[in-house]
Amino acid sequence: MSLVELLTKLISFKSITPNDDGCLEFITKVLLNMGFKCKKLNFGNTPNKTKNIYAHFSRGSGTHFCFAGHVDVVPPGDNWKSDPFKATKKNGYIFGRGACDMKSAIAAFVNAVNNFLKKTKDFKGTISFILTSDEEGDAEFGTKKVIEWLKKEKIKIDFCLVGEPTSRKKIGDMAKIGRRGSINCNLTVKGKQGHVAYPEKAKNPITDLIKLCSELKKPFDRGNKFFPPTNLEITSIDTENKVTNLIPEKVTAKFNIRFNNLYNSKTLIKTLKERLDNLESHYELSTKISGESFLNQSVILNNHLEKSIFEITKENVEFSTSGGTSDARFISKICPVVEFGSVGETMHQIDEKVKIKDLDLLSEIYIDLLTRVYS
Repeated sequence: MSLVELLTKLISFKSITPNDDGCLEFITKVLLNMGFKCKKLNFGNTPNKTKNIYAHFSRGSGTHFCFAGHVDVVPPGDNWKSDPFKATKKNGYIFGRGACDMKSAIAAFVNAVNNFLKKTKDFKGTISFILTSDEEGDAEFGTKKVIEWLKKEKIKIDFCLVGEPTSRKKIGDMAKIGRRGSINCNLTVKGKQGHVAYPEKAKNPITDLIKLCSELKKPFDRGNKFFPPTNLEITSIDTENKVTNLIPEKVTAKFNIRFNNLYNSKTLIKTLKERLDNLESHYELSTKISGESFLNQSVILNNHLEKSIFEITKENVEFSTSGGTSDARFISKICPVVEFGSVGETMHQIDEKVKIKDLDLLSEIYIDLLTRVYS
């Protein structure tokens, strides 16, 4: 099966998170035919558990290199020019949901490993895959649980590459060596409901909320060599007020904080509460941690990837920690990890696409990377 045919098949599965729609079963068959041993790992509290696979090919002792990725995609949305789950080739591109995020990287790595094993008869070590269908959703029963299983089974991985679409404009212009942490917060301020014509008989909670938000928005830090400054963005302010002549009883603000490795979630939440306590207001704060910041890089892996990218594309890769969260945050707990994949300009968008030439370049980079890792 050619690289384009493989991606075409992967796109055909309506794998809207957390349902893989049979995509992982298909990949399992492909990997079994390549000589891999595959383990189905299904986790969750419901009858329809989240499906994951861990597959490995081992030949003697040596380096263990893992590729990690997700087959689940976000809902397609409306107004596509073609069927989002039928790969369409047009003007040198392949269109379809998951084309860049991240079925292209999965197809490219499977293709690269297949070609690498065929030409490298003296290969010693282990190549593995961690594939999940729970990255675009809550991410509770995907890679997070697979990592727990690997620890329990005492399976050691030396290096991992996650195939997220990290490239910006050209294949190879950016890779990720860490990620900021993320906390979602709800801040509720209570007052006293009353008529707007008699404000002296009421207490408007919005007034206090404005003061609290101003306090929260003060700078946290200046960032460092690897990370930008910690940033707080208010995303919603709501009183659920349906009329114009009523001072509301309470108001809730939602905000998200993307934080660097100068903080962890505990120290950051402590800082939030200290800021809020500076003002005499009755508030309730709830937080949900999406992920901790991390920087678990390997000079060896970074150098190999940098050389492979330059060898194939002549691009000087920029190593970054920008962007949202990914499954790399879980993998970083057990081994050095880098993220590198296709151009992500259209990820999650209508008419998501990937250049066919980029697909080939990605596979060539992965082959070159494997060659350097196992040389």
